[in-house]
Amino acid sequence: MSSLSRELVFLILQFLEEEKFKESVHKLEKESGFYFNMKYFDEKVQAGEWDEVEKYLSGFTKVDDNRYSMKIFFEIRKQKYLEALDRQDKAKAVEILVTDLKVFSTFNEELYKEITQLLTLSNFRENEQLSKYGDTKTARSIMLIELKKLIEANPLFRDKLTFPSLKSSRLRTLINQSLNWQHQLCKNPRPNPDIKTLFTDHTCTPPNGPLAPTPVNLPVAAVAKPASYTSLGAHNPFPPTAGPANSSALAGWMANPSAPSSVQASVVTASSIPLAQNQVSVLKHPRTPPTNPGMVDYPEHEQFMKRLRPTPSIEEVTYPTSRQQTWSLDDLPRTVAVTLHQGSTVTSMDFHPTHQTLLLVGSNNGEITLWELAMRDRLVSKPFKIWDMASLPYQASIVKDAQISVSRVAWSPDGNFVGMCHLMRITHFEMPSLYLTGFLAAGAAFTKHLIQLYTYAGSNELRQHLQIDAHVGGVNDLAFAHPNKQLCVVTCGDDKIIKVWDLSGRKLFNFEGHEAPVYSICPHHKENIQFIFSTALDGKIKAWLYDNMGSRVDYDAPGHWCTTMLYSADGSRLFSCGTSKEGDSFLVEWNESEGTIKRTYVGFRKKSTGVVQFDTTQNHFLAVGEDSQIKFWDMDNVNVLASADAEGGLPSLPRLRFSKDGNLLAVTTADNGFKILTNALGHRSLRAVENPPFEALRGPIESAVKVSANSAVSSVSPVNCKVERSSPVRPSPIINGVDPASRSMEKPRSVDDVIDKAKPWQLAEIVDSGQCRLVTLPESTESSCKAVRLLYTNSGGGILALGSNGVQKLWKWPRTEQNPSGKISQVSLCLKATASVVPQHWLPSSGLLMTNDVTVVNLEEAVPCIALSKNDSYVMSATGGKVSLFNMMTFKVMTTFMLPPPASTFLAFHPQDNNIIAIGMDDSTIHIYNVRVDEVKSKLKGHQKRITGLAFSTNLNILVSSGADAQLCVWSIDTWEKRKSIAIQIPSGKAPNGDTRVHFHTDQIRILVVHETQLAIYDASKMERIRQWVPQDMLSAPISCATYSCHSQLVFATFCDGNIGVFDADTLRLRCQIALSAYTSTSVLSGSQAVYPVVVAAHPIEPNQFAVGLTDGSVKVLEPVESEGKWGVSPPLDNGILNVRTTSSSTTSNHTPDQLQR
Repeated sequence: MSSLSRELVFLILQFLEEEKFKESVHKLEKESGFYFNMKYFDEKVQAGEWDEVEKYLSGFTKVDDNRYSMKIFFEIRKQKYLEALDRQDKAKAVEILVTDLKVFSTFNEELYKEITQLLTLSNFRENEQLSKYGDTKTARSIMLIELKKLIEANPLFRDKLTFPSLKSSRLRTLINQSLNWQHQLCKNPRPNPDIKTLFTDHTCTPPNGPLAPTPVNLPVAAVAKPASYTSLGAHNPFPPTAGPANSSALAGWMANPSAPSSVQASVVTASSIPLAQNQVSVLKHPRTPPTNPGMVDYPEHEQFMKRLRPTPSIEEVTYPTSRQQTWSLDDLPRTVAVTLHQGSTVTSMDFHPTHQTLLLVGSNNGEITLWELAMRDRLVSKPFKIWDMASLPYQASIVKDAQISVSRVAWSPDGNFVGMCHLMRITHFEMPSLYLTGFLAAGAAFTKHLIQLYTYAGSNELRQHLQIDAHVGGVNDLAFAHPNKQLCVVTCGDDKIIKVWDLSGRKLFNFEGHEAPVYSICPHHKENIQFIFSTALDGKIKAWLYDNMGSRVDYDAPGHWCTTMLYSADGSRLFSCGTSKEGDSFLVEWNESEGTIKRTYVGFRKKSTGVVQFDTTQNHFLAVGEDSQIKFWDMDNVNVLASADAEGGLPSLPRLRFSKDGNLLAVTTADNGFKILTNALGHRSLRAVENPPFEALRGPIESAVKVSANSAVSSVSPVNCKVERSSPVRPSPIINGVDPASRSMEKPRSVDDVIDKAKPWQLAEIVDSGQCRLVTLPESTESSCKAVRLLYTNSGGGILALGSNGVQKLWKWPRTEQNPSGKISQVSLCLKATASVVPQHWLPSSGLLMTNDVTVVNLEEAVPCIALSKNDSYVMSATGGKVSLFNMMTFKVMTTFMLPPPASTFLAFHPQDNNIIAIGMDDSTIHIYNVRVDEVKSKLKGHQKRITGLAFSTNLNILVSSGADAQLCVWSIDTWEKRKSIAIQIPSGKAPNGDTRVHFHTDQIRILVVHETQLAIYDASKMERIRQWVPQDMLSAPISCATYSCHSQLVFATFCDGNIGVFDADTLRLRCQIALSAYTSTSVLSGSQAVYPVVVAAHPIEPNQFAVGLTDGSVKVLEPVESEGKWGVSPPLDNGILNVRTTSSSTTSNHTPDQLQR
């Protein structure tokens, strides 16, 4: 709707208000969405007319539009629920709970459970957080203050809270002016015309003779209140709504920031009002300020416009190009040279602009990795982490149950900066309390909209530079640009906005105009004209200059859905590729100056299951990932030029990325990795880095095992170098973390690298408390009730320990109460667990303890087990007796079940249904129990001894169980049928005794198997072993416990002699050893009792934090010192050769598993 049409609505609203059409006024306010009447909203809230309140709000926002809207609806429905409880109308309260508040359980099931529990109280004020709730009228007034703040902060209400300043009866005045004008145009005007209708134009009845025109000045009251009005647009007093830009608009927007001349001329003609330049654009976008401190100047618009228009000349723009005059199929990178395993699904890739063998990779677990392709070396790996918790105080609760994915990684043009944006699919919404007046104002509850910038200075390090809370909703794309010769970051997101930021985090531009989430952006420049193309999920393509004057074009992309735009390398040709919702894919070239499609390429299969990805290279080729292959086109030919399947293993819609010179092509694989395809030049560039002329600097031991890049170590059977050594689908015998074939792949990249490799790699050894951060949890030093099971709460703010006596203890890190207004409502911010702060031993106000039923249990023989629901609402545990389900807020027993015999030995909540529990038993069976109906749904039989571990994989749809029989069983979670059973491979001379535990990697495919004799990693899809490490040398004691870190990049393992090992999770190489002396006192060390950790737990958010429970009853939390930030560094792949003494845990072994057991 045009600006003038919008103003007409305001005139009608004024008219209806003056004529006392109250219901019509508010209905038009809601239906138009132009004006939110806060006074009317206030009246309805104070009156408790909740249905009308929500109905009126629905014209402006929906529950899930953004975090402010969510909070507004939550406060209203919560108040309605509390009022029903206050009236003791339990039936109505239940109805509100089920129909209105249920939607919020998706984001915070814990809060929903807490709200539900209010039904059990005779007076909900018994709840501590609601104890200050007063009467209904006061509560509504307090809530209304908060609602007004939220509405004012909500971007959807921007410019909708103020009614324009109008003279009274403005619409009547305009009608009178129109009638005067009509009367003056009469051929035979009469002095006192009798105007009886507004439905037709006024004309005077012809008299006997002509009379001179007489102005008519009708009073406002002369126009009687009609039942309705004719369409004023029929008489053209208003300019028509601007339609799609004409075919020459693209040249026009680049050359002239004003509206297209044809559109402007029509406005002038229709309205007879002279318009200044840019006025039409201002009217179309009245919300955007006309000036900006970062505005870009375009001094040569006319000259540039002439150069963009189609002419017989060869090129519109004189770019320095390297377009090939001749080419062949050999120029296409189609030969697989490298295959690497990322560990999780690759979502984005980008080559360094100058160092072509450096590839930046983002994955769906939030991690970014920098690879040196020639060396097959993972230089840097950065898991997702929020850098500044103070600026984003609710991020810990966001990350809690969110799936964090990297949606885009990109190098800056100079290669000095790395940009990445995240998308979080929230499955948990943390609302700290029932009263949350400041919750959304803090701005992070729904934050799934971060971008992060790193600096890269050429070393193997990415340094944190900037974190920006960029968009409301997901950040869908990120790119670098140079408006005004200043390096900036351009982002777009689900909030339908494109934003431009400088490298200090200051927002320079805010482009609004899309009506759907913005899917992609393409910044570009033509000579001195900087601009941005953007595409949205409704298929609209818009273009923007850096001037805050709104979009210059509005085109429809083929397919009307997800579309990406790219220029050729020389910037002279524009392409787009996308897929429709029906699965039809389109690859086209645009006539940039005409705004029309110049060429449509053919060769796609009929339907795609997702969105195809594409890239351009060498100013001559296009490549698209589709149908499990890569298809290539010559830019000048619509038919497919060639295709490549990269030797198989590609997903149906692979992602791909060319290096800047086009000689390398990265393409994703179906097994969470990627392949590098090369042409002849690309192959030589990889070999040049693989084989630098520095052989003389190699150490004598290393030289003894030096082999060519295409051979294997003599003592090892040949291995296909195209298969990544860490691929989870390769069952190669890798013992103690060393791949026998790895030495043929790893070679120094430079003199510095060779010198570094010649130096003995030093294992990080922590021997005293000053070398790490440590905190001992209070009231945890009773040896009679040592912690035998240990869990972090999923929010990361507490630790739960189950003691050998059946008593559970909960420690919480301090909370800060923020209540600046002094009102009833409050916000509680729970700090995450940290070794820098001593937590509190937490008990409910009742003083209850969570104690298992141990009345007829021999505690020395009992096997304690515990599990926590994903929302931290319930904990389930047993210590040889019945299984008890506890409420985590009150510590009350909600129910008990599974009366022995047999006794429960392991518990696990179903990941998709908290009512389904897998219970391992000491008789070797597994019971699938439904708490809601108190019934065992299935009983699984496959082990010979008690169950010691259970782990679910939602990706593979399986449950993996482990037992004291050293067996692993795989069960379908659909039918609960056994799929496979294998025995873990026990080293020679060791007995298959003790517990076996299993933990899934974050990719839900690899699984860590822990036994006192070994750590092992299996590919759970085939149950084939990939890696194995066995205790030896300085870590020769039996393993007592081990687990993955939260990002699955580390393995924390504890040993029966008190040592703790931190391993690289991909290679199982030891990177840090923590001695008992580092985390215990001298009195413990000199005592007669053997003290060592029996259990370890990893923090759910902080990848380098873990907690251990010791045999003396104490529980300790450990973190590396802040100056280090991590537990050592990963050892080089040839570490076992260079420094045997310091890497006993990484000694080379070329034996197969069978040979190892002899």
